Amino acid sequence: MILVTGTIVATADAFDEILALSVEHVHRSRSEPGCISHAVHRDAEHPLRLVFIEQWADAAALKAHFGVPASRGFAKTAGALAAEPPTIQIYNAEAVSPAAL
Repeated sequence: MILVTGTIVATADAFDEILALSVEHVHRSRSEPGCISHAVHRDAEHPLRLVFIEQWADAAALKAHFGVPASRGFAKTAGALAAEPPTIQIYNAEAVSPAAL
């Protein structure tokens, strides 16, 4: 499984627009092949920061997601509205049972 985390910090004036774009992006992405989960959350300690958490079946599914024109458009538009450059981290992850720890 591929785990993706990312953040966008909005300006106060652009927050509502970035949030709406983010929710639309998340809802669309959930229907893509290989998407296990895709969510956006507001940071409780930094209310202008949105945090994305995604799970993808494999690298090919994530690569296809990055190739979707709407995904590229979202990244470009949200990035242009952001107060600072967005971040993204991509991990090759393996689920671990809490009982195994």
